[in-house]
Amino acid sequence: MSQTIAWADFERVDIRVGTVVDARPFPEARKPAIQLWVDFGGEIGVRKSSAQITVHYSPDRLIGRQVLAVVNFPPRQIGPFLSEVLVLGLPDENGAVVLIRPDFPVPDGGRMQ
Repeated sequence: MSQTIAWADFERVDIRVGTVVDARPFPEARKPAIQLWVDFGGEIGVRKSSAQITVHYSPDRLIGRQVLAVVNFPPRQIGPFLSEVLVLGLPDENGAVVLIRPDFPVPDGGRMQ
């Protein structure tokens, strides 16, 4: 079990929903990955992410899918690509990432509560 945190610590993590508007293979990544462009709506706009999700997903099947992401981590340079958000997922029984998404369509930019 992980360390207990205060509610204020959780509130500092800004997790939002967005829609994937573009997705491309990322052959320059050290581990197989896909480059994502996710639209979080007006306040945040479109942000980029590199995600190691190639086991279950192909770029063409990601466009239009809503995903959850942490939008307030500092950007991270991954080879020639600047990843601006951390798209969230869970490991399957073999450790491959399965994306977290809402069961029903919700407005882009909505904050996880």
